[in-house]
Amino acid sequence: MSRHTPLNAAHRKLGGRMVDFAGWDMPVQYTGLIQEHEMVRTNVGLFDVSHMGEIEFKGPGALEEANRLITNDLAKATDGQAVYAGLLNEKGTFVDDVVAYRFSPEHIFICVNASNADKDFAWMAENAKKVKPVNRSNDYAQIAVQGPRAFALVQKLCGKPLDGVGTYRFTTGEVAGVGCIISRTGYTGEDGFELYCDPNSAEKLWFALIDGGAGPAGLGARDSLRTEMKYALYGNDIDDQHTPLEAGLGWIVKWDKGDFIGKAALEAQKAAGIPRKLIGFELTEPGVPRAHYAILKDGQKVGEVTSGTMGPSTKKAIGIGYVPPALAAEGSTFHVDIRNRPVAAKVVKTPFYKKG
Repeated sequence: MSRHTPLNAAHRKLGGRMVDFAGWDMPVQYTGLIQEHEMVRTNVGLFDVSHMGEIEFKGPGALEEANRLITNDLAKATDGQAVYAGLLNEKGTFVDDVVAYRFSPEHIFICVNASNADKDFAWMAENAKKVKPVNRSNDYAQIAVQGPRAFALVQKLCGKPLDGVGTYRFTTGEVAGVGCIISRTGYTGEDGFELYCDPNSAEKLWFALIDGGAGPAGLGARDSLRTEMKYALYGNDIDDQHTPLEAGLGWIVKWDKGDFIGKAALEAQKAAGIPRKLIGFELTEPGVPRAHYAILKDGQKVGEVTSGTMGPSTKKAIGIGYVPPALAAEGSTFHVDIRNRPVAAKVVKTPFYKKG
């Protein structure tokens, strides 16, 4: 039995094609993946991301407690700033990737992936020593407003100026009369906001944004947009078998911040050399790469595709996957096994999509 977000009835009213995603009944598309993708790239689109989880640390020592659990450094952030981070186990591999919000040293708010919410909370509760986390996932709906017109739309509906809210900064205020955490973050490569609100007000906010000119978009477009940016998806590109160093996410690991879970394992891997690297590639022959297709060199399997699509904006067959370090340089060539047919591919610079 799939779980429903507070916007489930709205999706059905708008003709969303519903699928099971991580145990949630979610819209995969409305008018079509290509149209929704282009809408976000050129105008403004809306995503229901209420299935995501929210976990809070409150009280004296909240900052230090949360900081010990993540790879990035909240101590170097300012109040009103968010950081992208890894939540790692002792092996240095991913429990999840998260966005951590610093309201104050005594109030840290962490957004986690839908499929991992219960697991992440249990892991945090087990590893937190002095300040115990609180699972707030049922207390929030979340709407992502993404695209070049996202700022103008949210500003029009918001009672306060948002010019000072830069990328990975956030504030609180009303949008369309609904109290929100207003976060300048997203997962599409476009400007925009993620709005956290009371589940009972989610539908009011959703339709106010649509009345303001936004169009609803489904999980299909969300996936193609993030793939064009080579943004990692937990369960595809990162998981408990891969480290941030292998995934090209060394920039979210702050070595000088003091201890954090997984640090010793990462230091050991850094010293020994990483066994594989996550790269972006494009096919140089007809075909479309998909997750779990084998990557071949000289007829032998050397890696695996983790995400792949025909990029609606790039107009190219693009993919993400792990290969040995010797094959990771830009311009390196290999084949992707597409239904027992080896298709030529080459490593390219990412993100695949660049504005303009």
